[in-house]
Amino acid sequence: MKDGRVVAITGAGGGIGRKIVDRFLANGDRVIDLDRAKSSLEELATSRNAGNQLSTACVDITDEYAVAEFAKHINQTHGHVDVLVNCAGSYPVVSFEQMTQEQWLEMIAINLTGTFRVTHALLPLMKSRGWGRIINIGSASVFEGVVGQTHYVSAKAGIVGFTRSLAMEVGDYGITVNIVAPGLTLTEPVLNGMPQELIKTQVDLRAIKRDEHPQDLAGPVFLLCSPDADFVSGQMLVVDGGKIKH
Repeated sequence: MKDGRVVAITGAGGGIGRKIVDRFLANGDRVIDLDRAKSSLEELATSRNAGNQLSTACVDITDEYAVAEFAKHINQTHGHVDVLVNCAGSYPVVSFEQMTQEQWLEMIAINLTGTFRVTHALLPLMKSRGWGRIINIGSASVFEGVVGQTHYVSAKAGIVGFTRSLAMEVGDYGITVNIVAPGLTLTEPVLNGMPQELIKTQVDLRAIKRDEHPQDLAGPVFLLCSPDADFVSGQMLVVDGGKIKH
């Protein structure tokens, strides 16, 4: 593992993203938080009080120009990126028959194309280092589907193909690419937007009988960025308390 790593995390202002930020900060890494919600970034930076170890960038990953400008900024300020965690995502509920094309395209743009766009922009800054870790936050929902989330699950299924194929292309550069796939995690959007009946049913379906929380994802992400995972690439690590056996 490189010392003084530069870590970029998209969706850093969200519930899962914040816990991943904290894990890398605790390791002494330099963390760059990306999110399109400026207020979330400001609150995160203030609450962590991490000084120069933590920086923020208000970037909409669906905006090609904004992502390209961010990559230029990182090149000028840091010169390289060691770890990229693609955590930004959106997961609204709408039945397929009521779903509009605009809603479909928006979920693909955020959950799949956004991951491609950020990775494509930052990959040259990893290659220059000769070492890198790319972690894509997927979803265990790709194994069974979710009513009302055809667009979301389709985008996350695309992440699987993206990860496996990219891993084959960048291995010679010392870069690994993997997926951490959560089960239903109790973030604020889930608590406010998901049917309570669906949330309640998850505990009994798991080997570990409790709710899943954002901090449950931070350790697995960090593990895949450690020397212990140097020979792991193109894989999916399901973190859902043992509901899906993959």
